[in-house]
Parts: sequence; structure tokens; C-alpha cells
Amino acid sequence: MSGEEAQQLDGKLPEEEWMQMKDRWSEEELRAVVVAYREMSHKEAIGRAFVKSQYYKELAERFGRTAKSFEYRMQNISYVYDQMGKPWVKGLKPAKNVGTRTAELIEHIISEIERRDVDDKVAKLLPDDSLTKPAGVRSPKQTTVPTMTYERDPDVKRWVLSRADGRCECCGELAPFTNDKGCPFLEVHHLRTLADGGSDRVSNVVAVCPNCHRALHFGAERSVMLEQMYEKLSRLEQE
Repeated sequence: MSGEEAQQLDGKLPEEEWMQMKDRWSEEELRAVVVAYREMSHKEAIGRAFVKSQYYKELAERFGRTAKSFEYRMQNISYVYDQMGKPWVKGLKPAKNVGTRTAELIEHIISEIERRDVDDKVAKLLPDDSLTKPAGVRSPKQTTVPTMTYERDPDVKRWVLSRADGRCECCGELAPFTNDKGCPFLEVHHLRTLADGGSDRVSNVVAVCPNCHRALHFGAERSVMLEQMYEKLSRLEQE
């Protein structure tokens, strides 16, 4: 956990729980919490009863932390879910006090598990020659997900896109296509996210292709990609 994260947590939890949250959490612990969170989320979606405190207790016994520390970490996961535009488990109000690196790791674990689940489902279907064409859903059910948005300076976006001149500032390749206005299609990305306190200035914004944009959010090598851009583009400043 970063010093900033520890400072933010100070006074918000009992001393014992705060000290446990301050200790660096391993990927194994975070992965176990995400798996437990997803199980609760699934049960909630299908209307199946569950007891959140039982999950905290089982995790506490497994890893030697307090149940309260796992409850708070679950709230951190709710925050990451909220930032990803996904619904979070009721009763686990998003807690923003999670370090940038920990939030990125949680997001990576969530995305990895979701991709693996999809791949597993597809793999089970592919060998079946008798598989019938699915009917699908004509009118998908709508859900309302609470999200937070930030006002962005349109001049910053225009300047960065103009500076890129139709070429991805990450991989260096030309934009994959042109939009309906005949302009090269690139997306803007904040190297330090607005949710983590990043600025909306040209020193924190790059123009990238859709593939690099996704990789910067979910790729296993995103930290390397960030460092390479900081070295390549002199206007960028680490925040």
C-alpha cells in the first residue's frame, strides 16, 4: 500500500484493521477477495441469499487478517467495479481509498477472470457439432448503473489529437481507420486517471489507437507501456 493510501485510511478504520490494510496485500489475497466478491455478486443477481460476514470470516481464517479488513477491501473492489461501469454488491459502498497500483491490480484480476470465464464457456461450446444456433435476446433488459463522470477540456483533446497527426503515440502505428468525418480515429487516454486525481492537461493525455487504449487499461504490460511513453514524449509529466 502506498503512503498516500495509508494516510487516507488513517482514522477511518479501527487501529488493528488499519494496520492490516496498511500491510501490502499479495496478489493471491486480492485474487481470493475478487473471487469471493464475484460469487456474492452472482448470487445477488439471481436472487440467492448469502451472508457477507461469512465470506469475510472465511477469508480472515485463510489469510490471517481480520474480517473487517476484508470487508473494507471488498468496498475497494466496489470502487473499482464502479469505475469500470459495473454494478457493485449492495451494502458494500465503494471506498475510494485504494492505492493506484492496488486498484490497477484489482482491475486486472477482474478482467482476467471475466475473460477466462468467457473463454471457458466458448471452449465448452466449440467441440459440440450438434450445437444449435442461439436465439439471443430481441430486447435486452436495461439496467441503470450509477457512474461518476468528469468534465474534460475539449481544447486539450483537440491539441493532443492534432499533435499525434493520425499516428498512435503508444505503438507508433497509423490510426486503424478514419471516422465518418474523414479524420484518423484515435482515442485520448489519461496516463494518471481522473479518478486517481490525474489532471486533464496535455502533460497527462495521449492519443492512442483502440488496441493500445485497451492494453493501457487491462494489459499485463501496461506499466511498461506507460514508462515507454514517458520516455518518448517530452511533454508528458508523471503525476
